[in-house]
Amino acid sequence: MPHRPAVPPKPPGPTATTTVAPGAAAQLADRYRRSGGAHEVYGIQRKSGPGGVPLLIVWTHNPDEDSGRFDELKDSIISFLMRKEDLSLKQGYLMDVFGPKGALQHRLDTRP
Repeated sequence: MPHRPAVPPKPPGPTATTTVAPGAAAQLADRYRRSGGAHEVYGIQRKSGPGGVPLLIVWTHNPDEDSGRFDELKDSIISFLMRKEDLSLKQGYLMDVFGPKGALQHRLDTRP
């Protein structure tokens, strides 16, 4: 019988792409935009990821996949969530950013 390599575990986060942010994610993004956040963000979902690490799922209308733009967006969202939504980064966090057509643009894992 031939040896088959082990299937790697799926990374945390959504498995289906969508262009529609869930209602609570749209409401959180609205609060983010009203506090001065990026206007192109239309969804931010906070979930508990592996081991309780925060998992942040972001939907954006911006098709730009530039890493510099991602760094600005990430810093802006994290700052807002820490200031206004009591996000704790003791364990790091995971972030997935989906573009206007539902494709994954960025995936970040800041766990120690």
